[in-house]
Amino acid sequence: WFKGTDVVCISDNYWLGTAKPCLTHGLRGVSYFHLQVEGPGADLHSGVFGGTVHEPMVDLVHLLAKLVDNSGRIQVPGIYDQVMPVTDAEERTYEGLEFSHAALAGDLRRDVIIHAEERDTLKHRWRFPTLSIHGVEGAFYAPGDKTVIPARVRGKFSLRTVPNMEPEKVAQLVTRYLEDEFAKLGSKNKMTVIETHAGRWWYSSPDHPNFVAGARATEKVYGVKPDLTREGGSIPVTLTFEENLGVNVLLLPMGAADDGAHSINEKIDKRNYIQGIKLLGAYLHEVAETDMTATT
Repeated sequence: WFKGTDVVCISDNYWLGTAKPCLTHGLRGVSYFHLQVEGPGADLHSGVFGGTVHEPMVDLVHLLAKLVDNSGRIQVPGIYDQVMPVTDAEERTYEGLEFSHAALAGDLRRDVIIHAEERDTLKHRWRFPTLSIHGVEGAFYAPGDKTVIPARVRGKFSLRTVPNMEPEKVAQLVTRYLEDEFAKLGSKNKMTVIETHAGRWWYSSPDHPNFVAGARATEKVYGVKPDLTREGGSIPVTLTFEENLGVNVLLLPMGAADDGAHSINEKIDKRNYIQGIKLLGAYLHEVAETDMTATT
């Protein structure tokens, strides 16, 4: 069905801000892990067994706290060794972008931003690995009080990967580290690391003719050169198209940063909708006018 495809264009992400359009040439991958700790054969009463057994929840909390520090730095040894170095050329791409900490704090409804410099915030969103802890399965979480000691708990966390990290190596490093840290606890419980997903990162050159066509189209419609951005999230179909078709993929977003992606009341502004229609038309025209086999 895709025979004869020259290039691919996907519109499934968002501008960096709300006023200036962009082209996106990079996505982070994601490796998802479940960290399970098993203890007694059934849940226990803390009044009877508290202080007399190794509690799975205590072990789990210790281990989760060892994964990332309060400044966002991943504590797994060797995890940064595969990360592509920041070049002078890349540093220049952070200049003049439509992004501010003031706007970000407004979107967050509270200033909880870690980094002092805006470019450092973008780097940790786009081009450095990050680790986030998402929740605990098997523990008491309902309103009110309960004195149960759960027999088995499963913590869930993900690690966003970047060029040139290999998912297999990431899984090895994470598993080895958690096994070493668990051994230090001297617990009689059983600990298991389960990797449930290993999506790879994607990175493309913004100098490819497909991106040149997208930039020209954007400038025709909006009258401004687009920002060149990367995304902190993942769009797996990007790699699917690139690898199976052997062609360049361009991410050409239509929506603004405040559209509320995947949230309730997600929206798209009328301006973005109307201009987006024009942009797709202009892009197809530019693709037809551009030699997609040219190299830069």
